[in-house]
Amino acid sequence: MAGSTKLRRLAVVAVLAFAAVLVWQQFDLGRWLTLEQLKSSRDTLVNLYASDPGTTIAVFFGVYVVATAASIPGAAILTLAAGAIFGLGIGLLLVSFASSLGALLAFLVARTLLRDAVQARFGKFMAPINAGLAKDGVFYLLTLRLVPVFPFWLINLLMGLTQLGARPFYLVSQIGMLAGTVVYVNAGTQLATIQSTADILSPAILGSLLLLGVFPILAKGLVGALQRRKVYARWSRPRRFDRNLVVIGAGAGGLVTAYIAAAVKAKVTLIEGHKMGGDCLNYGCVPSKALIRSAKAIKQVRNAHLFGVRGAEGEVDFGAVMQRVHRVIAQIEPHDSVERYTGLGVQVLQGHARIKSPWSVEVRLADGKTQTLTTRNIVIAAGASPLVPPIPGLQQAGFLTSDTVWGLTSLPRRLVVLGGGPIGCELAQSFARLGSTVTQVEMAPRVMGREDPEVSDLVAQALRADGVTLLTQHQAMRVEVSEGQKRLIVQHGESEREVPFDELLCAVGRSPRVTGYGLEELGIALTARKTIETNAYLQTLYPNIYAVGDVAGPFQFTHTASHQAWYAAVNALFGRFKKFKADYSVIPWTTFTDPEVARVGLSETEAKEQGLAYEVTRYGIDDLDRAIADGTAFGFVKVLTVPGKDRILGVTIVGEQAADLLAEYVLAMKHGLGLNKILGTIHTYPTLSEANKFAAGEWKRAHAPQKVLAWLARFHAWERR
Repeated sequence: MAGSTKLRRLAVVAVLAFAAVLVWQQFDLGRWLTLEQLKSSRDTLVNLYASDPGTTIAVFFGVYVVATAASIPGAAILTLAAGAIFGLGIGLLLVSFASSLGALLAFLVARTLLRDAVQARFGKFMAPINAGLAKDGVFYLLTLRLVPVFPFWLINLLMGLTQLGARPFYLVSQIGMLAGTVVYVNAGTQLATIQSTADILSPAILGSLLLLGVFPILAKGLVGALQRRKVYARWSRPRRFDRNLVVIGAGAGGLVTAYIAAAVKAKVTLIEGHKMGGDCLNYGCVPSKALIRSAKAIKQVRNAHLFGVRGAEGEVDFGAVMQRVHRVIAQIEPHDSVERYTGLGVQVLQGHARIKSPWSVEVRLADGKTQTLTTRNIVIAAGASPLVPPIPGLQQAGFLTSDTVWGLTSLPRRLVVLGGGPIGCELAQSFARLGSTVTQVEMAPRVMGREDPEVSDLVAQALRADGVTLLTQHQAMRVEVSEGQKRLIVQHGESEREVPFDELLCAVGRSPRVTGYGLEELGIALTARKTIETNAYLQTLYPNIYAVGDVAGPFQFTHTASHQAWYAAVNALFGRFKKFKADYSVIPWTTFTDPEVARVGLSETEAKEQGLAYEVTRYGIDDLDRAIADGTAFGFVKVLTVPGKDRILGVTIVGEQAADLLAEYVLAMKHGLGLNKILGTIHTYPTLSEANKFAAGEWKRAHAPQKVLAWLARFHAWERR
């Protein structure tokens, strides 16, 4: 359907273009739109205007609109003609409105016939242009309109391919083209003295128009400066600064920011109120993966008979499992330690930070003393904390979170996990494998709701296979404690049921840390998702205060916090010379259940919601030699591509080592490589990475040139004669 629409539009464009060329040649319109023809016809045209002014004005206006709408060369001659025939006043009025109306028609034609095709084909490249036009499109268009060096017909067509609204386009065109129109219409009143159109734009006039064109940019800069002055008005700026940068929070975002600042020899202070390494090292990525590995090991021992190993028995020593978790944290800890960062040139202060002004941070140190730092820039990397739902009775009964679960020393006999997202699924599966009786409660119809339905189904099957009782579409209503027994009451439809437990783990998400360090006093706004509001450069309300990581969003991943940290550090230290917008175009993530779920770019569900055209290529890992040999022959690789093209829109991999397999697609998408490049790359045999090549091969097979292959079959049959 979409292909036929595209063909119809292309056919319309071709027919219109052919008709325009035919009419142009048939009536030799080019000879009428020359300076010589205008000069020789001037008296005749003036007499026509004198004898029938109404008709002459109407015909001229119509011709000008049609010429502009059809992007016919010669607008400059028509503008001169307006001055020569009608004089400056009426000529200016006619040209001003006719040119703007014609420009709008050209804009709408380009939008109707070509925009959807261009956006679909070059959507990735058009996205930042559309975003820029949505925010500053009026300034850009006004600048282009004020400088007649840029072909107006080209501007009309190009703007029609963007998301700029028709109304602002018309209004800005009406105002922006006025200066150049005045120059040309006035020149037309002096037609006899003009030898060529090049004579109209003298260096002085052209310079003036160029300065006029720069004015919107200067005006925008002036408005920005006034806004900044207003924002900072109630604060006293220090005469000098102790530091170039103060970073609040020593998680992934803060550590990378401080590292970069120190690497370029800036004076930087890193403040951490709790543990170096933040949530990822101490409560998140590192301990959870250590626990997942132990849980996977016991599963492998129990399945050893499948590999010909007899007599293998697995008895879980939960205390030893948790000791290993903390040992892993301790082994990685030096990477994020005070000693390491001090050695890199970072001043590390352990205490509670509070922003007192846009240029000062007060630190309450562990010994009770306070220290006030002055700084040119501040980066907030305060992270997030587990979200605890307001369930009646929960606080009284007690609960665990993804932060506190690592303090367990004995395995819970009965564990309830609230939440069916990545954290909930990972921990539910791990504790079930270690021997807990696990019940997982999720309000939504399925777990892993951000992924495609078949992905959720595979994860749900895996959870149930490991013994998890999965209660989807169940809402936690209250917690009751009676005679030392704890029960979670859940509701499904109109009925309620009791779920007894010894421990309850809240894994319903994480809430950005946005209170307690001065945002309220400074008036720094929050988004609807309760993250700190930043612009594309990660600046807050105050241009010298930045936010990164979980506290800024839009993702809560360690690797995106590190990614944002580069932009924040570079923009803070060198932004007066060059600023960089944070790039989220290729963001991978993984849920480390077994099987792993790894994704980059669009899922099929997201593509449908956005109305994007796409093709799906799927390769089942159950067919992969290495997976069969390893006993991990399950899962799939699913690739979304542009219809008829090998350009990758998104990839989802479910299976063993999915996170590692995804890296090849992340690289391909980041650097614009398609499936043909992956297919043409040698992959070691036998490895799991061959799944990526075979997925590319599936795409190639589906796009094989059938007509060519039919002719080749005939050729080979002929050769056999």
